[in-house]
Amino acid sequence: MPDDKQTPQPPQRQDHQPGLTTEMTPRPQDRMEHWRASGKLAGKTALVTGGDSGIGRAVAIGFAKEGADVAILYKDEHEDAEETRRLIETEGRRCTAIAGDIGEREFVHRAVAEAAQALGGRIDILVNNAAEQHICGDFAEIPEDQVERTFRTNILGMFWVTRAALPHMPKGGAIVNSTSITAYKGSPGLIDYASTKGAILAFTRSLSQQLYPSRQIRVNAVAPGPIWTPLIPASFDEESTAKHGQSSGMGRPGQPDECAPSYIFLAAESDSSYINGQVLHPNGGTVVNG
Repeated sequence: MPDDKQTPQPPQRQDHQPGLTTEMTPRPQDRMEHWRASGKLAGKTALVTGGDSGIGRAVAIGFAKEGADVAILYKDEHEDAEETRRLIETEGRRCTAIAGDIGEREFVHRAVAEAAQALGGRIDILVNNAAEQHICGDFAEIPEDQVERTFRTNILGMFWVTRAALPHMPKGGAIVNSTSITAYKGSPGLIDYASTKGAILAFTRSLSQQLYPSRQIRVNAVAPGPIWTPLIPASFDEESTAKHGQSSGMGRPGQPDECAPSYIFLAAESDSSYINGQVLHPNGGTVVNG
């Protein structure tokens, strides 16, 4: 990794979630440019939700560098998605990018079927990463529509994507879910978001116990801490965005490229064949469950 990870971010704000990489200063490190691949996913296929930018982009590119063909689902950030596709194809791998809202069941069914077809009828690896978050400082005033929307995207969408993908997943496949440090620490301004991330933790542990005995599909999760992605300026005000990550043990936000290796590790049977129902914590030094 380069030595510029601690470059401070100036105050900035975006008014649309999940946000655009092109409007961020500085741009996130999300291209896995320094990753030394070893072919551990050669011949595999992967579906990554929220794969257009941030952690999802770094994961998708990392998978491609390791030899996998990749399909990404994203909402409406077409410019970011096209750049991710370009970077994957530069690695000599196939990439399909499908736009839509994973909070809508009908879209999920169509999109997963399209992704599976593009990947040759098989999805070896599923990464459930897409999410949204909204700040609310007073729980008594939290909008009901916002709560429903956050749950629909973050956890119900994960249920629907996973259910739709399973018929296309062979024995020995892997599912990696994105939870969050907020599932363990809580967050006073992100109560609905943190609640969905706690639900994802329980979903991961429960699904792992069902799928491995019957189908040898491992289910694990990653719980990132504060990471510099487009979702941050699209969620917080300018002052909070400028301070993002300063409370971590390392005093800075992490980069997507610093999270992606956890997903690669959990996706690769060569690395994590004896790991199931577990969570990795790239969070800058915060001890959880200690």
